[in-house]
Amino acid sequence: MDTKAGDTAEEQHSGALPFDVFARDCPSRPVLEHLTGRWGVLVLAGLYQGPVRFNALRRRVDGVSEKMLSQTLHALERDGFVHRTVQAVMPPRVEYRLTDLGRSTAAKLLDLIGHLEAHMPAVLAAQQQHDQSDDGN
Repeated sequence: MDTKAGDTAEEQHSGALPFDVFARDCPSRPVLEHLTGRWGVLVLAGLYQGPVRFNALRRRVDGVSEKMLSQTLHALERDGFVHRTVQAVMPPRVEYRLTDLGRSTAAKLLDLIGHLEAHMPAVLAAQQQHDQSDDGN
């Protein structure tokens, strides 16, 4: 595809086939990675109830490092799922909240989380059966 310097990704993509996450060069693929990576789902779900400060979100998403939480929030902000607000007080107060896009996306991810949690007994049974069958090999 012919692109001009300075064209936005949307302008470069216009007139092409619809977005296809299965295509290697589709710009939706890295966004999907940001959402479904190790921390993206948990960060979006953690922000679903409303604005949260960084340390409160870090406590909510147990096990995430400060560096990884910062990187995840930055990626989700760049993609338009999270909005960062800095209040001019001393010390500065920073809050994160979902955008409308982030909220609708988080709702779908929360459905997936609920589905997974509801079916964990079956998952654990399948894992145990698989592990036992591997022991004989």
